[in-house]
Amino acid sequence: MVQVHPRPGAGDTVTSVTGDGPDTRAGRPDKGSRSKGLGGNSVGLLGSAVIGISTVAPVYCLTSTLGPTVGQVGVQMPAVFLAGFLPMLLVAFAYRELNKAVPDCGTSFTWTVQAFGPRVGWMCGWGLVIATIIVLSNLAGVATSFFYLLLGEITGSDAVAALDGNRPVHVATCLAFIAVATAISYRGMTATKGVQYALVALQLAVLAVFAVTALVKARSGDLPASIDFSWTWLDPFAVQSFAAFTAGLSLSIFMFWGWDACLTVNEETEGSAKTPGRAALLAMAVLVGSYLVTAIAAQMFAGVGEEGTGLGNPDTAGNVFAALADPVMGTALGVLLFVAVLASAAASLQTTFLPVARTVLAMSAYEALPPSFARIHPRFKSPGRATVAAGIATGVFYAAMSFLSENVLIDTIYALGLMICFYYSITAFACAWYFRGDLGRSARDALFKGVFPVLGGLLLAAVFCKTLYDMRDPSYGSGSSVLGVGSVFVIGVGLLLVGAVLMELMRRRSPAFFRGEVLTRSTPALVVEE
Repeated sequence: MVQVHPRPGAGDTVTSVTGDGPDTRAGRPDKGSRSKGLGGNSVGLLGSAVIGISTVAPVYCLTSTLGPTVGQVGVQMPAVFLAGFLPMLLVAFAYRELNKAVPDCGTSFTWTVQAFGPRVGWMCGWGLVIATIIVLSNLAGVATSFFYLLLGEITGSDAVAALDGNRPVHVATCLAFIAVATAISYRGMTATKGVQYALVALQLAVLAVFAVTALVKARSGDLPASIDFSWTWLDPFAVQSFAAFTAGLSLSIFMFWGWDACLTVNEETEGSAKTPGRAALLAMAVLVGSYLVTAIAAQMFAGVGEEGTGLGNPDTAGNVFAALADPVMGTALGVLLFVAVLASAAASLQTTFLPVARTVLAMSAYEALPPSFARIHPRFKSPGRATVAAGIATGVFYAAMSFLSENVLIDTIYALGLMICFYYSITAFACAWYFRGDLGRSARDALFKGVFPVLGGLLLAAVFCKTLYDMRDPSYGSGSSVLGVGSVFVIGVGLLLVGAVLMELMRRRSPAFFRGEVLTRSTPALVVEE
């Protein structure tokens, strides 16, 4: 049974449940993690970084984003990847500083409640949850598509590969993938960590082989479409227009999303106050390095033309690695790229359950959601009820969208960027406001707790506003519209409004939370014990 105990008020002595000792700072949550019954010390620095990398799904992101990015910015693709990395890095500093002060698995939800109050925090948590549900459904669909594509390659049967186009078969297989991922996540961090080491190692190894082979062949001079490397590829100011730059930047931001999964497992990580932040920065470094090397290698090998294997070819833009697998790596090794994409989607499908389940757990523990979601499995020490609920929501969402309309499913994925920028920017601003009293103490505090988070939040808020404006155009996304307004805009804004309605329902059910009596800056976090 889960019991929720109020912590002492401001100025009282607060004892850390992680053994870090008391914290008597008035009005500040103590630095000890507020245990909710999760399995502590289950993950180290490397394991936490692996979870962050896996959630991002680097191979999947590259195969689906290289082509569209080249279509927007041409040879400036590496520069746009760097530009997208900058706001994510700045926001990562905000997450690191907030995690040091409040290592809570609710992350964005918990921190924004303490900074800006219950309503802003609730909507921030909703943004994370709904973004994750959308990604989970998309990842399951991608895993299903590459599963049948890989089977077709192995068996040499076009009929097997064509099964992905059979809607009932596709959805049934997709639901099976979701069920397996849910079951693995349900069994806790130990099961999750073991699977992820192998899948992430496979992804990075295949990317390394692809990049080296592509560079060697491109420099041989035997390829008519290959182009020589130029340092101007790294100049974001060389992009032909601001509209093209923002479109490419939106794609780039999506490629880095997911690293914050390192922080959502903070209560299960060794050294919960510092290790998750370091793991997030380590994951970001690995991601930006692998993205740049792979992007440059692919661009040198294939060029940016719109025919054949050129990265600008619209016929292969959605799956660049499928077009480059045999030309770069040969028939035998080319299959490894299909395996890597499938492994990338499957690995991310599994780890992406971690942030949504733990955010729901925290919201429930602090009375922002029904208390049943705060139940912890006594054996696996995982948020079992929240994990299963996330799996069911993902399956229902994907099946409903698939049978409703292919265009609706595509537009829902396009709306994802709006949710990402929404909750990341709020969290970044929450950092500066939460630590506003510390900004004058030192240059380090001013930069990492104030300047960097605000700058990152402003950049993402600008992308949010520009994307919101562009989404109104019916040509955005699939090209469909509702009463003359783009479907992507309707879906994106509609999902946020659904969150507002649910928040109002929860306000009536749990008035104490929304009155600020449960979790505020001056009322430290709760202890949820078995």
